[in-house]
Amino acid sequence: MTNISLLLKEAITHYHANRLNVAESLYRAILALDQDHAEAHHNLGMIEIKLEKPESGLKHLQRAVVLESRKGSYWLSLAEELLAAKRIDEAHDILNHLIRMKLNTSAVQRLRKQISEQKKGIFSAKETASIQEQKVVVSLLEKRQFIEAESKARKLVARYPTDAFGWKATGTLLFKRGLFEDSLNFLLKAVQLNPKDAECLNNLGNTLQNLNRPNEALDCYKRSLEIGADYAAAYNSVGVTLESINRIEEAIDNYRRALALDPNLSDAFSNLGVALRKIQRLSEALDCFQRALKVDPDNVKVYNNIGAVLEEIGQLDEAIAAYEKAIVLDKNSHSLNSYSNLLFALNYHPDKPAEDIFLAYQKYDKYVQQDRQIFWQTHKNDPNPNRRLHIGYISPDFRAHSTCYFLEPLLAYHDQDTIEVTAYAELKVEDEVTARYRQYVDHWVAIRGLSETTLAERIRADGIDILVDLAGQTADNRLTVFARRPAPIAVSWLGYGYTTGLSAIDYFLTDEIMVPIGCETLFSERPWRIAVPSMVYRPNPKMGDIDNLPALTCGAVTFGTLTRGIRINHHVIRVWVKILQRLPNARLIINSGGFQTTPIQNQFLEFFTAHGIASERIDIGYNTPGWDVLQKMDISLDCFPHNSGTTLIESLYMGVPFITLASRPSVGRIGSTILHGAGHPEWIAQTEDEYIEKAVALASDLPRLAVIRANLRSELEASPWRDEVGFAKRVEQAYREMWQIWCANPT
Repeated sequence: MTNISLLLKEAITHYHANRLNVAESLYRAILALDQDHAEAHHNLGMIEIKLEKPESGLKHLQRAVVLESRKGSYWLSLAEELLAAKRIDEAHDILNHLIRMKLNTSAVQRLRKQISEQKKGIFSAKETASIQEQKVVVSLLEKRQFIEAESKARKLVARYPTDAFGWKATGTLLFKRGLFEDSLNFLLKAVQLNPKDAECLNNLGNTLQNLNRPNEALDCYKRSLEIGADYAAAYNSVGVTLESINRIEEAIDNYRRALALDPNLSDAFSNLGVALRKIQRLSEALDCFQRALKVDPDNVKVYNNIGAVLEEIGQLDEAIAAYEKAIVLDKNSHSLNSYSNLLFALNYHPDKPAEDIFLAYQKYDKYVQQDRQIFWQTHKNDPNPNRRLHIGYISPDFRAHSTCYFLEPLLAYHDQDTIEVTAYAELKVEDEVTARYRQYVDHWVAIRGLSETTLAERIRADGIDILVDLAGQTADNRLTVFARRPAPIAVSWLGYGYTTGLSAIDYFLTDEIMVPIGCETLFSERPWRIAVPSMVYRPNPKMGDIDNLPALTCGAVTFGTLTRGIRINHHVIRVWVKILQRLPNARLIINSGGFQTTPIQNQFLEFFTAHGIASERIDIGYNTPGWDVLQKMDISLDCFPHNSGTTLIESLYMGVPFITLASRPSVGRIGSTILHGAGHPEWIAQTEDEYIEKAVALASDLPRLAVIRANLRSELEASPWRDEVGFAKRVEQAYREMWQIWCANPT
């Protein structure tokens, strides 16, 4: 009984905090211990009705009154919900029963009046929700109590089916929860009932935008603005949609128009800042975010946006502080986007020890798991160690993205006799690469807009044996689903390069170079090592042939990097400066998307000129694709403590060797695993001084460098990096061994 008392207390706490899914699970746990616990039946019934499970909810309410027949409040709850379900006669019988029990309270009288009015037809099709009823819903929405507000709004739909307010409110609340398909149906009905509601048309447009239907969204905004030409929110929405289809300048114009109409529209300031960031007008973007904070000082999204800009201009400590501020402020959504941003940034910090960084991941684990571990259930998968395995891959990157060079070969060569594959695609837009992915898998499930509860239930229903995360702490990850353990085994691979931080994920698929023996304490998952390399590579067919060594033509070596600016820290710059000082005729190319504008170029240029390196020796800019830039390089220089990734193996494919420093596991050893797999571990340095010496030595022997350039592609082709069939077999063997471990002790 003590256990039940504790569970009941915790369930009530979660219920009052509007964490209905958590409370629901706890009440089910109570009923597993005591199937006749009346309060658990009653409260679970109320929750299920709020969660739109009316049939099951009413059964629990009915069971509660059977078990506690003298509890008037239980009878009253049942009567109210029967009335909401239009089961008027049953509700009427219960009220009469309460009167016979001498429980004729004011609440009973109120319900009797409602029943009388409904029987007389007073609540006709023309009836609308009262101002007070509307205010209740709006108030709950403003307090971000979305589930409670949605329950109230749905009751208004049932009670006043031709009143647009209930439909609009329900649709808006579903949108707030990210359930865009469900939201669409309600908002379409609301617009049908009231086609002159500019706000509702704007909300409908926002839903269509999130369902990747931009033209329909723009049409809704146009209709909204025809009704209210000075409706600032609609101009802001137009901007968001135009930005999503890369019409950035037009988007900026609409954000500015929104702000001209409403200078206090913080979302427009924030969105304007995001658009300016995309075209590398970073100082202007920061100014927009600061102005947004003046209007709305607790805007979590703005702090995240500030952090992103600070990352790009190299102010990593300040970016981390912005993300930490967002985490503190965002109590309702559990700050998971902010937390992912924080952990991502910490990976790049040049001075923090690996142990300190991992501590932040452990805090994240506790933060996420505290409300989700109660959803863990015994898995009913058939524990046959030799049967065909059902593998599920979750990713936001089943599209034209750098992961395709590593993921496509695996999916293309999975053994269909032993592996069944389901892809769970968190995609905003599909493209030609998506079409290829669809051909590789047995089942394709679009998951954008699905709640974590719905997705977890879907994965469990699909009978997934091993669920593979391909995103880590990058954008649009679904790690909260993994925290619910919807499959017997969970694995993280490829998309992030370091631990997810989730102890709910069993394995981190890697190799002994990326994660040397003894580094296990830096990972929440158990490192599962396969033969080096723990990836495979399929080059883009458009990369072209290799040109002659540029140094033979110009007489001096050209170093280069295609990395993002966040990786270029003061340690990296100091080492690169020393290399250039040792080789006074050498040049350095720095080329990637973060170096498109003159202010950013000048900022990074000053890092070198401050150490006496002439500006004409540094070429900073952006060209895409980067393969043409690689043709101009003789030697690539990797960054540390966070190595580059795709661009390093592209360098090798284009005949350009690179120098890397083996740093902290595992993001600091990506370059090392690439070189080991390619058969060139001699280009791996263990110290900064050794890095300098290896770069200088390689640059000082042009004939050797020319031979390397001529042979490197063929060497890579003959290496494990290009053995697509062999890699698929290594991964499948790992999956099989993981499965056999689970089968020995199924849980």
